[in-house]
Parts: sequence; structure tokens; C-alpha cells
Amino acid sequence: MRITVLGATGGVGGEVVKQALDRGWHVTAVVRDPARLRLPAEVVVAGLHEHEKLAAAVEGRDAVISAVGSRDRGPTTVCADGARAAIAAGAKRLLVVSASGMHTEGDGFFTRTLVKPLLNTFLKHGWADMLAMEAVVAATDLDWTIVRPPMLLNGPRTGKIASRLDGNVRTFTIRRADVAAYLLDAVADPTLIRAKVSIAHG
Repeated sequence: MRITVLGATGGVGGEVVKQALDRGWHVTAVVRDPARLRLPAEVVVAGLHEHEKLAAAVEGRDAVISAVGSRDRGPTTVCADGARAAIAAGAKRLLVVSASGMHTEGDGFFTRTLVKPLLNTFLKHGWADMLAMEAVVAATDLDWTIVRPPMLLNGPRTGKIASRLDGNVRTFTIRRADVAAYLLDAVADPTLIRAKVSIAHG
């Protein structure tokens, strides 16, 4: 496989790059600061608005994985911008990392009525950005997949992942390494094309 990773120096993106290289895949990592990526991937230094560089990084690849995200809790458009950049660059197979927090399908009463409204007071800007990203992606005719994990944790891959297409998994955490593994497995999974899938530790 030949893939391009946006957000390659982030927690999930870095794991995607590492695990894809371990699988023997060719990885193009799009970064703003190459010093932060200490893995033997092909590196393209570009911002999300540098369309020519991004188009060159996407051309001929089997998939683009966007794991971009904001590092603070203020207003942001980085996730939606990352999706738009991948689409404009010519991605045909696009996988994006969103979150399950903004969605309540499948949640229990306590989570739906108390926990998530409380979390929304702290995470509303990031969640709004991810909702915008999901809308941008779903409006295309690409072979897209939207992956919605809950709270992300560090640690080695467990291989224990539960997933649902019709609502959230009732588990509240997942390791970044497991999200990365799921994304890579999803690249060639035809059942996940144009799917919004919630995942969590299984």
C-alpha cells in the first residue's frame, strides 16, 4: 500500500506512520516541522493550504489518512481544513479521524444526558470542527470512511477494538495505537466505504 498521512506528527498520525511502515507500506508524511517526525517515511513539508505540494503528496497513493487535530480548546477549523485539503489534493480513498463525543446514538441515558453535555462545555469548539469535517467528507463522492473514537490514551496496541456503524460503542476510551491499527485495516475494507464507524476498546 502507498498512503499519505496528514497530521503525521500527532498522537494518532504518528502511530499510523509507524505501524504502516512496520507493515512494509510506503508512507508519505505531510508535516509542518520535519524535526518532529523521527521515522523513515517520505516527508513532505507543507501546510494545509499549499495545494500544489499536497497534490504531489497524494498523487498515486492508495489512500489518504487525515489525523489532524487542534492542540488547544479554542475555536478551530483545522479538522475541516484538513479534509478540504485532502479532497482538493485529489484523494480518492479518504479516512478521517473524528470523535464519538458529539454523537449520542447508542449511548446510555447517563452518558447522553449528563456526561456529554458536561464535556461539551469544554470541548465544544473541537467537536464543532469535527462535525464540520464530517459534513465536508460525507458530501463528496469519494470512497471515504469517518472513524469516531472516544477518549484517546497512550500505550501499546492491544488489538482489542469494538466497532459499531449504528451508534457509539459503550466504552469510553481507546489507545491511539489501536485507532491507528483500525485505520490501516480499514484502508482496504470495502464494507467501510462511505461509513461512519464508532470504535472503542473492546
